Amino acid sequence: MAEYLIIAGLSGAGQSTAADTMEDLGWFVIDNLPPSLIGKVRDLVGRPGSDLRRVALVGGRGGTQDVDELAAAVADLRRTGAAVRVLFLTATDDVLVRRFEGTRRRHPVPAATVGEGIAAERVALEPLQAGADVVVDTSELNVHQLRARLVELFGGRPGAGLQTSVVSFGYSHGLPRDVDLVLDCRFLPNPHWVDELRSLTGLDEHVRDYVLGQPQTREFLAKLDDLLGLLLPGYEREGKSYLSVAVGCTGGRHRSVVLAEELARRMAGHGFPPAVSHRDLGR
Repeated sequence: MAEYLIIAGLSGAGQSTAADTMEDLGWFVIDNLPPSLIGKVRDLVGRPGSDLRRVALVGGRGGTQDVDELAAAVADLRRTGAAVRVLFLTATDDVLVRRFEGTRRRHPVPAATVGEGIAAERVALEPLQAGADVVVDTSELNVHQLRARLVELFGGRPGAGLQTSVVSFGYSHGLPRDVDLVLDCRFLPNPHWVDELRSLTGLDEHVRDYVLGQPQTREFLAKLDDLLGLLLPGYEREGKSYLSVAVGCTGGRHRSVVLAEELARRMAGHGFPPAVSHRDLGR
């Protein structure tokens, strides 16, 4: 059975980059597809002899036009039993305004200003965003970072079940925008205050040994392991496609990095190996 990915989102949030990335990953991509044609695409894909297995459809290019029709078409596609996932791309108003001003493109929603057009589009697309399987905020992502995030989410083997990812971060640099679960490890002793460890990172053996050697860490990981054994299979049974877990400490260089790597190891032990990234390691 073919998999379908519907790419939607706010104008300027990165749909073009998403379409190019999915094409590079081997998906068959149709850009700017009218919602009325989604059913016809499924009919063609489902014909005997078709070799299309992963199809990405980019919709919602017209601003607020056809939003209701797109949502209805996605619902119809899901009712056929097809494997359908919706990716919604968003960004903050100020970032979108800068992007439109930088490209000098006209916003697709008629309004007195770009900001008003963005605001109107955001309201219109709220129901589509609420029903999305995964929402990616591109405000702080450049083209290469967005591509890496999409490869992390959709680069797995066809037909994969729950796809997982783990990211470490520093609270001093802000919370990640598009994660499902956040774990705060700032209660653990901080290697930053150990002179010989301060310049190292959580990828160094000495920092790892220090963090994992703390009694609080061992207790935390034991209870977290039990929780993972409950959550991961449960999410998969309920049909959740993606699970992103963030682990945070103060600066994102020591404790969170160690815990993210250890969390990934334990998730793999439960049969859900994640992609791992360390957002603030280089800061």
